[in-house]
Amino acid sequence: MQLERTIEQNLIIKKMKSMKATRKISLLAGFSLLAGGLWAQNFCISTPGTSLVINAPTGGELKYLYYGNKLSETDLQQIEAVSNCNHTAYPVYGMNCPGEVALAVTHADGNLSTQMEVASVSTETEKQATLTTVRLKDKVYPFYIDVCYKAYQDVDMIETWTEISHQEKKAVRLTQFASAYLPVRRGNVWLSHLSGSWANEGQLTQEPLEPGMIVIKNKDGVRNSHTAHAEVMFSLDGNPRENTGRVIGAALCYTGNYKLKIDTDDSEYHQFYAGINEENSSYTLPGKETFRTPSVALTYSNEGLSGASRNFHKWGRNYKLAHGNTVRDILLNSWEGVYFDINQEGMDQMMGDIASMGGELFVMDDGWFGDKYSRKDDSSSLGDWVTDSRKLPEGIGGLIKDAQKHGIKFGIWIEPEMANTTSELYEKHPEWILKAPQRDPVLGRGGTQVVLDLANPEVQDFVFKVVDDLMTQHPEIAYIKWDANMAIMNHGSNYLTKDNQSHMYIDYHKGFEKICQRIRAKYPDLVIQACASGGGRANYGYLPYFDEFWVSDNTDALQRIYMQWGTSYFFPAIAMASHISAAPNHQTFRTVPLKFRIDVAMSGRLGMEIQPKNMTDEEKDLCRKAIADYKKIRPVVQLGDIYRLVSPYDRLGVASLMYTSPEKDKAVFYWWKTEHFVNQHLPRVTLAGLDPDKKYRISELNRIDNQPLAFEGKTFSGAFLMENGLEIPYTHRVDYHKQNDYASRVLYLEEVK
Repeated sequence: MQLERTIEQNLIIKKMKSMKATRKISLLAGFSLLAGGLWAQNFCISTPGTSLVINAPTGGELKYLYYGNKLSETDLQQIEAVSNCNHTAYPVYGMNCPGEVALAVTHADGNLSTQMEVASVSTETEKQATLTTVRLKDKVYPFYIDVCYKAYQDVDMIETWTEISHQEKKAVRLTQFASAYLPVRRGNVWLSHLSGSWANEGQLTQEPLEPGMIVIKNKDGVRNSHTAHAEVMFSLDGNPRENTGRVIGAALCYTGNYKLKIDTDDSEYHQFYAGINEENSSYTLPGKETFRTPSVALTYSNEGLSGASRNFHKWGRNYKLAHGNTVRDILLNSWEGVYFDINQEGMDQMMGDIASMGGELFVMDDGWFGDKYSRKDDSSSLGDWVTDSRKLPEGIGGLIKDAQKHGIKFGIWIEPEMANTTSELYEKHPEWILKAPQRDPVLGRGGTQVVLDLANPEVQDFVFKVVDDLMTQHPEIAYIKWDANMAIMNHGSNYLTKDNQSHMYIDYHKGFEKICQRIRAKYPDLVIQACASGGGRANYGYLPYFDEFWVSDNTDALQRIYMQWGTSYFFPAIAMASHISAAPNHQTFRTVPLKFRIDVAMSGRLGMEIQPKNMTDEEKDLCRKAIADYKKIRPVVQLGDIYRLVSPYDRLGVASLMYTSPEKDKAVFYWWKTEHFVNQHLPRVTLAGLDPDKKYRISELNRIDNQPLAFEGKTFSGAFLMENGLEIPYTHRVDYHKQNDYASRVLYLEEVK
């Protein structure tokens, strides 16, 4: 009888929520169960295909019970009978804590222990999401933690974070403050994560979880995705597979230093923690302030790694990426074409060239600014954001007129968080840089670069003004490339008090976020790229303020396959800037055929990083045709669903992936040969993500062969293509003098009705 009454209560609550969707409702119970003779309160946090179940009894401990495929009402009612997890959902230090914890606090009286109990649970309906907040209170102190869960209703993604506050007489000190904790049941669990370095970003590592601890962290201070990434995937069914198997994905959405920990202890679970890196960053929290940790985005898929990626991509485009559902322009960036050798005539020539090939945007990179100190190399002028009239006598206005003459848009490069000691800015405001008292600064790029102190409101105003002045004077600017080429190499802030020096890393990024919010509020339509010595800012903490990121300063097509493959695990193609560059490549000095370079660049946001006047007419014509083809497939690549087919990391000699439209009426298939051995046996690639009942006509893009492929213009069922695949030739059928050891294919599939 008691269980029947509980079910009735639950139905009433559901009716109330549907009638009052926008009103905040305090839930006394989600679905209530009798468990072990004790009254329990369980709450199910749901997306279209997943459920996360917590136990939150008032006056008791918040527990994690389940995360995976969406549960039925029947299964929810019996969950405690089969769940052996029953882990504390947000473990704190000081009481029964021999293992790792999410939070450690020194209370105002010096007590290092914290003991939290559930005070209340509430839900609030937001646009396309439901927010569940569990309020925890210490049993003795007026110290509170709000554990928040935001479940999206149109994509399988749950964001979770905490909000920490108190009413103690004096400030408390936070020494550990993870955003989230997730137990993962032991078994044959594998971890997929990204690492690398400058010019070698986004490298994929896959390894089984063994006893011990894996720590993934960043301490750069400014850029957080060169050497590691704050995103991981757990394959729960053994060796990771792309399109089958159960996968949990997690992404910490934060612009600063982070730490992810996977502790495989003597329990039946791997313990996963994610949050701000607390090293040298303990935080003194006054009673009037709430400390909000960055969110961790969680997804679950039973369609393998690519399934989890599709969830991240859809969520990223819809909710995290600026203008995430607006296709990107095809651009030419000046950097590798001229480097610092900026002048009016040269920029006009490059604009004319990209316009003639069908491009839509020209971006003038570094080297355009400086008055007292002309920007001739990387050793001066950062901070002096005025046009160098010696290089550009007609100023930026003259360049915009040239762009309009050629029928394209204009963009510009800046690095507003930085300065050089050789600059007018540094001469006026040496106190604005990050530097320890009584220490000479450690200098960065060019032997003179320093980082500005974004904790300082005056510096925040200055950085905002860099963008605001450009856009006020030249509202026609359509694109800004925002760079950041130095780590924080000096711990010290002239703005923060001596007692709060440990706040430096955190307050830098609070300041950065304030600047970005001001820019986006005033210039919502401006396209901004996050470039940070290449791929240093590929993180969902940045992307609400940026439209895309520069994957890497390394534009070598062969190495880009590996970097873009890894990056695609978490980020959609629309955010991944990928450019056609020169041969030999400026970073690897490898000579890769233009056809191959084009085919790799077309798998992301297509652009060019080259001096067109050095190209032959034949090369320009090939690029012209490729740009026209990319415009046709652009919506599928940038807005479609990814299916990774053959990984370059498997060393099978081939890499292959494809994108399908949401309606599955169009698809783009990529195939690149990655190794070059005579008579090497290459795998036959089966396609994925098609409708088995639909028929697709195949056409090849960027064809250089004298004869078309045997299946050119032919029609096949989706079922056949996914079961049998296509036999791709090892070489191109071209004239003898054009033969080389590279091969690549881009196939366009269109539904035939």
